[in-house]
Amino acid sequence: MIVVAGGTGTLGTRLVPRLAGAGLPVRVLTRDPARARPLAGPGVEVVRGDVRDAASVVRALHGAGTVISAVHGFAGPGGVSPASVDRAGNANLIDAGARAAAAFVLVSVVGASPGHPIGLFRAKHAAEETLRASGIPWTIVQATAFMETWATIMSQPLQASGKILVYGRGDNPVNFVSAADVAALTALAVTDPGLRGRVLALGGPDNLTFNELAAIVQETTGRRGTVRHIPRPALHAVAWLTAAIQPALARQARAALAMDTLDMTYDPTPTRQAFPDLPETDIRLALKDLLEGDRRERKA
Repeated sequence: MIVVAGGTGTLGTRLVPRLAGAGLPVRVLTRDPARARPLAGPGVEVVRGDVRDAASVVRALHGAGTVISAVHGFAGPGGVSPASVDRAGNANLIDAGARAAAAFVLVSVVGASPGHPIGLFRAKHAAEETLRASGIPWTIVQATAFMETWATIMSQPLQASGKILVYGRGDNPVNFVSAADVAALTALAVTDPGLRGRVLALGGPDNLTFNELAAIVQETTGRRGTVRHIPRPALHAVAWLTAAIQPALARQARAALAMDTLDMTYDPTPTRQAFPDLPETDIRLALKDLLEGDRRERKA
């Protein structure tokens, strides 16, 4: 049994069907089983649980042969944060995985480090270190920023109000990878025991600025809109003023500043050469897939 925590997220909704389609039994651990309904099908079981609740994690992992953590706590309701989900939640998953004598695949981020300006990256690094020290068979999959996440962030307000928000100057190149490509690599990490004890890092084909991404979103959707920049001083102010009362908003402002100033480029060539059968989705195709999915949902 393969237990997927985070199975209803951007990565999980692409990973679970891939695993089930290969005939592998999958159990989706989710706080909200209703969100997992689109994943229902032969070989897919859904259980309610929260990675922040150690007891529910132990129950969900009973009988697991492999555990996949695709969770993230960058934003969300009810006290969700990188500290509570990516650090403590992953520690709960790893501990329960060790009790079940399961292998573990952790989805992390390229650039995870203890001193990174983005809290999510620090928490992912802590999870990596916990997993390495656990003594269980492990594989770590590191990914750059998901195309689908950022295309959605830009395309939704464009469709709704004709505006696109760009945080900061928007001229700093960032590597974007499709969650579908990461799902393919994660599935391979599950099925190939030879990948235990390895860190597999994957990025997309292009390093794009947010200004370039905004132009691609307009081109692909066929809608022209007003690009509005949130200046860096405003982001600094938001990060400082909301730290105590709205920590999620402050966290987002700090992350936006980091993405507008740090080196976020990546060369995926080594991994692509090592795994030549992996898909290599570009941003335009990823966005078209998102738009087609939205149209199907509206018709349903």
